[in-house]
Amino acid sequence: MTNKRIAVVLAGCGRADGSEIHESVCILIHLSQKGFDYRCFAPDAPAAEVINHATGKPMGAGQTRNMLTESARISRGEITPLNRLHAADFDGVIFPGGLGASTNLCNFASKGADCEVIPDVVRVVRDFHLSKRPMAFCCIAPVIAARVLGTRMGGPGCMVTIGNDEKTSDAVRTMGSQHVGRGVTEACTDIKNLLVTSPAYMYDARPHEVYAGIGKMIDDLSVMLGSVQRG
Repeated sequence: MTNKRIAVVLAGCGRADGSEIHESVCILIHLSQKGFDYRCFAPDAPAAEVINHATGKPMGAGQTRNMLTESARISRGEITPLNRLHAADFDGVIFPGGLGASTNLCNFASKGADCEVIPDVVRVVRDFHLSKRPMAFCCIAPVIAARVLGTRMGGPGCMVTIGNDEKTSDAVRTMGSQHVGRGVTEACTDIKNLLVTSPAYMYDARPHEVYAGIGKMIDDLSVMLGSVQRG
């Protein structure tokens, strides 16, 4: 067993307006199997939009969902506001996908390469990166790393995968980062930036394939956790 502590950043509950539930649960299961301690975090703020997951359509005016409250459905009630997440308290951080990663944590879904990332997410990503603590992102969430660490925002640029979606991979390059194609059961490792990513439901995939790819991502994150040397 290990006493490594991992933060998991959620953005609500449900693929269409929050964190993708399959991906989030896969991450928590793989972390548990490896003996990692984990803590879930989410912004204490309203989601950008509320979607009826049965129809895929917006619920309409007056409907609101708080990301922290909704994320607690996934974390079984154990949830902490994102503004209390600090790299010094954890060995690594993971961001699941789901449309909430690109509408709530940033506005990539509407703005593409010109997206803005919410301040607490920018702070967390830069904090973990500068303190040489590994990070993992899956599905659409790697665009957050590509934006925050990209050369257009003054970063070093990073290497990520979002599968084989050409429009999104073009946006990654425009943000000043590098895209590498990977299959759903694979992961992309950026040793220089201590970053690992996996496509997950960027593909029209089956749950066991997503589980396998996230497992590969967590395996690679585990290797980084065991080898990183902080200055």
